[in-house]
Amino acid sequence: MTKLKNNLKYTVLGQHLEAMKDGILSDEKIKLENKKYEKNLRMIRFLDEKSDEVVSIVTNNFKLSAKTIVQIYKTRWQIEIFFRWIKQNLQIKTFLGTSKNAVMSQVWIAMIYYLLLTYIKYQSKYEKSLFYLHRIIKEALLSRLTLIDLLSATPARISDFKIKEFQLVFW
Repeated sequence: MTKLKNNLKYTVLGQHLEAMKDGILSDEKIKLENKKYEKNLRMIRFLDEKSDEVVSIVTNNFKLSAKTIVQIYKTRWQIEIFFRWIKQNLQIKTFLGTSKNAVMSQVWIAMIYYLLLTYIKYQSKYEKSLFYLHRIIKEALLSRLTLIDLLSATPARISDFKIKEFQLVFW
């Protein structure tokens, strides 16, 4: 199942008329004019309520109803949006493992960390962004500061704490 490109050339072989309800504009059996793919495909057009635009999707599934295929497409899109949110907010750029367990563990740990940051920000009425909170916690992770001191400290004071901490190591 994929979103149809505007410049794709195809021939309509037939229509499924009973599917045209529930926001579905057309359900057609098509054949691509490209010789690389010889099998028949199914093209479904529907009106997306959020963007108010007509979306055309192509699938090779003729068994499921058009409404079900549209729901699967919308759900798939929500999953892609979720993973984009994960990359942006949870700071996961690459996965450390390839197994299901490794990926799920990394996502859950990142989500728990994000929720803890959100909870700390809410409880302490911290006014700066979550990203800034993440950054100061990351910078002061190995220093001997309580969370209350860290949240109430100015950036200059945080660097003073870090300098004093390093000086203790040398003496």
